[in-house]
Amino acid sequence: MSAQFGQGRMGAFPPVIKFLLASNVIVFIIQSIFLQGMTFGGLPIDVVVMEKFALWPATSGSFLPWQLLSYQFMHGGISHLLFNMLALWMFGVELEYIWGSRKFAAYYVLSGIAAGVFHLVITPLLGGGLAPTIGASGSIMGILLAFGMTFPDRPIMMFPLFFPIPARIFVMIYAGFDLINGLFNAGDGVAHFAHLGGALGGFLLIKFGEPLFHRIEGAQYRDSYQRRSNIIDADFRDVPRRRPVPTYDYAQPPQESVRETTAHTPTKFVVDGQSISQEQIDQILDKISKGGYHGLSEHEKNILFEVSRQL
Repeated sequence: MSAQFGQGRMGAFPPVIKFLLASNVIVFIIQSIFLQGMTFGGLPIDVVVMEKFALWPATSGSFLPWQLLSYQFMHGGISHLLFNMLALWMFGVELEYIWGSRKFAAYYVLSGIAAGVFHLVITPLLGGGLAPTIGASGSIMGILLAFGMTFPDRPIMMFPLFFPIPARIFVMIYAGFDLINGLFNAGDGVAHFAHLGGALGGFLLIKFGEPLFHRIEGAQYRDSYQRRSNIIDADFRDVPRRRPVPTYDYAQPPQESVRETTAHTPTKFVVDGQSISQEQIDQILDKISKGGYHGLSEHEKNILFEVSRQL
């Protein structure tokens, strides 16, 4: 699958995306290479790691609270890892730039925790076994849900459909696939309800999570809330709303009728010595919503990157 966007000089790997990619790859390399053949207390270390850090069912006797976080960084094979990391990079970059790194990191982790909780609750009700769960797929599903709500009309290519479909339709198809397989093909070794739990957790965070993000971001939240709240909307609006332009019922002098006056908010950011107003940021975000990140100039990408760092 593919999303139609690109990255600029500073856009390929924003900080949280970079950390998540690196940490998942490093954990996989350690598990797959360095721990092989090593023992601890008479047991293979890779078995001990799986026992302590994979997500085990609550009734297995091996469940530990931190597994709701640690399982997100473990993968069962190279294809599992590559698919998740590719999806994270493809669909997460724009979200991190729009939201800021703190909110994106919190959203990613909390979507993964919601995925784990949903899986632990639902799977036993459907007669699921006691096998552990690993992988970032629940968090990635939360990212896909957020991307579909932010850019509902963005064309997405999805195997085996070799033609673009809107992002919101892509998310619905993906979720429907997981629901059907979770109900009727539970023995395929895929935690389908973890995927659905990640999507559900992501939706609830987008719909009701702003107070939580307020606490996470602290004082910086006040400067960025209005801009961000206009970008993601649970009603699938793709273009941020603008303030209506007031109209007047009296005649203006002729010399003023051809002059357009624009009100500017106080400058909040400085990029390369240039003052950046909220209006300039809104114009860049509108451009992303309409044409994607690839439609920005290098200067606009640099502004967005630096502003995200200052949030």
